[in-house]
Amino acid sequence: MKKLAPIMFVGTGSDVGKSVITTGFCRIFKQDGYQPAPFKAQNMSNFSVILDDGTEMAIAQSTQAEAAGISPTVDMNPIMLKPTADHQSNVLLLGKSLGVKNAYEYFRGEGWQHLRDEAHRAYDRLAEQYSPMVLEGAGSISELNLKDRDMVNLAMGIYAKANIILVADIERGGIFASLYGSIMLISEEERPYIKGIIINKFRGDMKFFESGVKMIEELCQVPVLGVIPYYQDIEIVAEDSLSASHASEKIQANDLDYKNAQYDRLADHIRQYVDIDRIYQILY
Repeated sequence: MKKLAPIMFVGTGSDVGKSVITTGFCRIFKQDGYQPAPFKAQNMSNFSVILDDGTEMAIAQSTQAEAAGISPTVDMNPIMLKPTADHQSNVLLLGKSLGVKNAYEYFRGEGWQHLRDEAHRAYDRLAEQYSPMVLEGAGSISELNLKDRDMVNLAMGIYAKANIILVADIERGGIFASLYGSIMLISEEERPYIKGIIINKFRGDMKFFESGVKMIEELCQVPVLGVIPYYQDIEIVAEDSLSASHASEKIQANDLDYKNAQYDRLADHIRQYVDIDRIYQILY
């Protein structure tokens, strides 16, 4: 099949649903006959999985790999930060600990560029094997104080030449400000990489929001590719904040048949509310 360009899901903030949407698109591309692979350069989480070779990676990217029908590898999450205190994290590179470092050491230390370069190499290894690459950002794309050391959001997307989709959570309110502000705070050179917007966690009658979609497109000069309703009956362990204690017995028991059914349900849910044909037009 034709090789697809990379796609990346970034957010207006944390917990807008990037991980779940990334999982859903990994499944959609698999269903459509492609060979996708997930990638998140850096993930901060205490929820991880141990692979057969003893290396460790975030559970979110492991779940996304499962949805894509492939085995997880540490290249999919080359850098993982496991918080140990308010200002300290155990830094893992390619699944192995580099030791506990404080925030200043991590973001301002001399080793930062080495970590970024290792993340790029991990991405390149995956991109040689899979299509499309499905990248995920972290938190907000508009954290200006961290921008000069960004290795997981727009900087990574631009390195990968990815088509970037901005995800916003309408449930928490402030959807116009969060979308417009996120786009206006990035540079003019970065804005063309934002190819679309997905509005997540919608509740109510979508007819009342049709005018809102038009306003967002006019304000942001970016097309809205879908408005996804909030769901409660699909179980996906993709969010980094989920612990095993919150998962069902079938998820905890690693019931693959049950999990595959959930991935298919998630993919169907997204297909119903996102313009998938338009997504493919962007990636061809």
